[in-house]
Amino acid sequence: MTAFDLSVVPKDVFGICDKLNAAGRRGWVVGGCVRDSLLGKAVADWDVATDARPEELMKLFPKAIPTGLQHGTVTLVVRGHHYEVTTLRGETTYSDGRRPDAVHFVDDITADLARRDFTINAIAVDPTTGAVIDPFGGQKDLAARLIRAVGKAVERFGEDGLRVLRAARFSATLEFDLDRETFDAIAPTLETFKKVSSERVRDEWVKTMKAKKPSRAFEVMRETGILDVTCPELMEGVGMAQNRWHTYDVWRHGMECMDACVGDPVLRIAALLHDVGKPRSRAFSEKTNDWTFYDHDKIGAEIALPILTRLRFSNDERERIVALVRHHLFHYDGWSDAAVRRWIQRVGKHRIEDLYALNEADLRGKGTFADADLGPLLALRGHVEKVLAEGAALSTRDLAVNGKVLMSELGLAPGRILGEILDHLLEAVTNDPAANRREALLDLARAFVAARAS
Repeated sequence: MTAFDLSVVPKDVFGICDKLNAAGRRGWVVGGCVRDSLLGKAVADWDVATDARPEELMKLFPKAIPTGLQHGTVTLVVRGHHYEVTTLRGETTYSDGRRPDAVHFVDDITADLARRDFTINAIAVDPTTGAVIDPFGGQKDLAARLIRAVGKAVERFGEDGLRVLRAARFSATLEFDLDRETFDAIAPTLETFKKVSSERVRDEWVKTMKAKKPSRAFEVMRETGILDVTCPELMEGVGMAQNRWHTYDVWRHGMECMDACVGDPVLRIAALLHDVGKPRSRAFSEKTNDWTFYDHDKIGAEIALPILTRLRFSNDERERIVALVRHHLFHYDGWSDAAVRRWIQRVGKHRIEDLYALNEADLRGKGTFADADLGPLLALRGHVEKVLAEGAALSTRDLAVNGKVLMSELGLAPGRILGEILDHLLEAVTNDPAANRREALLDLARAFVAARAS
């Protein structure tokens, strides 16, 4: 056994273990916190395993939150930090492919580690000595940068379907390779994976997007068949050639764009899906002797919405991603001020920064990128800043008149015509910002009504 640097463990964890020891019980630091500590990574959450039974934990820690008491888990809140404390346990069958039908509590830390998914997560530390308990060679696999299932991979994946997706995710977040037996066990156990809820799949996608290169995980998903279950729409782009401006096929370009995209996980998912409409819009042009993808942005938005709905993304997340897919395709070539204003109105001012990031990632993901390719994007950014600084009217709310004024001045009743007039006035102001004056807009409104009546 190897000594563990106990200086990285929070004092509160020692306090929890000391209280267990005083009651004649033991506590061990276990799981991902041990893995990340051994890798020299920062640890956000610390977990403790103990031979104390759940009822004992509730007596020892009266303020504990019984977050999973039937499975032996309580949560302790100490000075604002949450610590999960779980009784050592073994497990029976997994009928639902996600959680054990029953658990039985044990006294042996090795027996508890044997139920875990991967060797790198099946390491415990005795906080009293710093000794590492590593019965399945997790430290060796950490050194080899390898993800290997505990015991037989087919059995581990057959128990809990989410584990195959966790294997893919860890390959990206840790930048590890999958052990061959572990990799080969994924495809035969996909029937169990199909039982996993869409919410859990979404959560794993979001966690994966925090990796430096999420594409590592998605390549595992593609090669093993996971993606055929969760998002077959993405598989349509595998091996599909693009036009002369791209080095990669549709699939690989999506991976490169996602990796290059900066920002939060939701933005990266938009990058993943931004060209999902290309396979269904692909056509060969005799005129250009090349492939075209007309309307792939519109088609892509229509495809993305049911994907995101199926994976239980929130309404706000769906709206954001679909909007980015729909509007990702633009190229600035010296637009007029009015054209810039129309673009801002169309995409929404609140989406502009996302679109800048997505467009840059799209350029970088073609495989032919040069710094000069960013010139049009930088020029657009400057032009947009100029237009916004001028205070241009970007919506009917920015007009110098509103519906109440129109009803009062033109004697109109509430109805659809008010919206039509305001849209007409906004178009006029988009072309000529100087027209955004009360009397000028009222004159335009009167002319519009008169034309409608004639």
